[in-house]
Formats: sequence, C-alpha cells, structure tokens
Amino acid sequence: MGKLSPEMQRCVDECLRCYSTCLSMAAGHCLEAGGKHTEPGHFRLMLACAEICRTAAHFMLIGSPHHRHTCRECAEICRECAQDCAGLDGMEACVEACQRCAESCAAMAA
Repeated sequence: MGKLSPEMQRCVDECLRCYSTCLSMAAGHCLEAGGKHTEPGHFRLMLACAEICRTAAHFMLIGSPHHRHTCRECAEICRECAQDCAGLDGMEACVEACQRCAESCAAMAA
C-alpha cells in the first residue's frame, strides 16, 4: 500500500488518541470516581470504544480494504461513547476525543 494519505494518517492519529484517552480515563478517572462512572454499561462502552479505535487504526495501518467497515463501526461507537460520557463529570477529554474520532472515521468509511 505504501504511504498513507494525509486524511488516513489523520484518522489513524485520531483513532490512537481516542484509544489512549478512553482506556486511560476508564482505568483512571472512572475507576477512581466510582458511581455512574463504573456502571457496567458505561464502563463496557468505554472499553469497547478504546478497542474499536485501536482496531480501526490497525486496519488502516496495514492497508486492509476492510478499514471502511471498522471505521464505520468505530464512528458509531465513538458517537455513542461521546454521548454517554457527556452526562458524567470530568469526561470532557473523552467526549472531545470520541467526537473527533467519529468525524474522522465517518469520512474514511464514506
């Protein structure tokens, strides 16, 4: 495949940023905050979001033509995660990372 297009490289960067943000906030902020932050639905969504972001980046980096599918799913999960995190205290970084990643992945999936 060779070098990634600037748009794809940007998407990879957004995916990896979102992966890092969701995972570190789940393991750090959410576990320490407790309460709604550790409700199973929210916590699983954050872990799922981190994993699909990592997977989408991986598919783009290896040049898989299936990256459109993973990016489509990634955009959907990121939107859901952003919405879920928006209702909780101290989750602004996660909301922003998810929104940016969703936007970038939606463009890659198109």
